[in-house]
Amino acid sequence: MIAVIKTGGKQYKVAPGDKIKIEKLDKKVGDSAVFDAVLLVSGGDNDARIGDPLVVGAKVIGKVVDQSKDKKVIILKYKPKTRQKTKTGHRQPYTEVEIEKIEA
Repeated sequence: MIAVIKTGGKQYKVAPGDKIKIEKLDKKVGDSAVFDAVLLVSGGDNDARIGDPLVVGAKVIGKVVDQSKDKKVIILKYKPKTRQKTKTGHRQPYTEVEIEKIEA
């Protein structure tokens, strides 16, 4: 069984047992995360329920595995004639969730 969920402004294709990195959630490690914004649920070959925009009554349940930050992204700005350089970095926080089950 697979599903497509929407969280943090992005869409993710998930199945039970998958680990996904999503935008940071305000939950602790070990807590349960329930995703109600399910766009599609498919259980087999020709068995797919497509939402309009969401599938009614479907939800995906996961467990928070990790709260961390991604690798650093370096931003370098350079102005050629004045030789100005600006170097900054950014580390995006994320939540890693393991999908436990999909309820349709």
